Amino acid sequence: MTLLQVRDLSVTFPTEDGRVQAVDKVSFSIERGRTLAVVGESGSGKSVTSQAIMGLIDRQSAEISGEILFDGHDLVSASDKELRGLRGLRMSMIFQDPLSSLHPFYRIGAQLVEAVQVHHKVSKADARVRAIDMLTKVGIPAPEKRVDDFPHQLSGGMRQRVMIAMALINDPELLIADEPTTALDVTVQAQILTLISELQDQLGMAVILITHDLGVVAEVADEVAVMYGGRVVETGGLNDVFLQPQMPYTLGLLSSVPRLTHDVAGRVDPIPGNPPSPINLPAGCVFCPRCAYSDRVSGDLCQKTRPELLEFSPGHLVRCHLDAPQRQAISASVLAQLAGGQ
Repeated sequence: MTLLQVRDLSVTFPTEDGRVQAVDKVSFSIERGRTLAVVGESGSGKSVTSQAIMGLIDRQSAEISGEILFDGHDLVSASDKELRGLRGLRMSMIFQDPLSSLHPFYRIGAQLVEAVQVHHKVSKADARVRAIDMLTKVGIPAPEKRVDDFPHQLSGGMRQRVMIAMALINDPELLIADEPTTALDVTVQAQILTLISELQDQLGMAVILITHDLGVVAEVADEVAVMYGGRVVETGGLNDVFLQPQMPYTLGLLSSVPRLTHDVAGRVDPIPGNPPSPINLPAGCVFCPRCAYSDRVSGDLCQKTRPELLEFSPGHLVRCHLDAPQRQAISASVLAQLAGGQ
């Protein structure tokens, strides 16, 4: 059953230098209990999309259009009061930097208690019991003592666990995790992702994972949406996107992942050039200036015409002017090179 459906979401920020098109007609959906990974380079629109879903974008400084249907209710047209009633209760978010997300002057227990009391009429004592219980669930040692610590007294991994506890303390139906393991070492990253997955199974919630790490995606995602230049350029099931990638940008991301091969350890093939400025997006395909295959499309279609997001196979959509046989041949060649370590 679909919990969240995003339809033609656009977010534009008027600035002195011009209009910043941060998100451009983005569409995707997620069902209860499923994990959607939204991947792409910095500046692709991932975080702005998640902030729009949570209602965290100031509508006086941004133009938001399209629909964000949460359990059938449109969040774009919802009032601030309605959004505050949903945030932290039915939908929650984990941010990249737990130190800046937690208030430095308040003990973590006080912040967890407040998160409960904002949405429930319970005593401070009962809310504290709930806070300690959540700290236990997220693996904080000696939670009865740690609940009275300040954020700076905890390690980065522990602070991130506190953020997860705060996000899940009211049993939300939707969790958005925005680069939740970016600043953590590899061992702690694995622990945090395992924790989120375990709590997801317990609560039956939907998870949107915002990341640039394809290794993380391969471990936890059910569906994948690849974003570039504020647009979704490919979306589908995990196996569709990883085993049959159709968009040259997706192939570029896969080629950029360090691999241990039989002849070259950790060799990568980065995408040439830089992502486009959101103030001056290309008129046609946003990836065209960096695409190695645009010369295979006749005329100036890639330069002047925006490709539509079209179905390649059931549930697998791609935005590219290359025809299907061309894309399949390119994909097979690139994947074969990756598998052979060439």
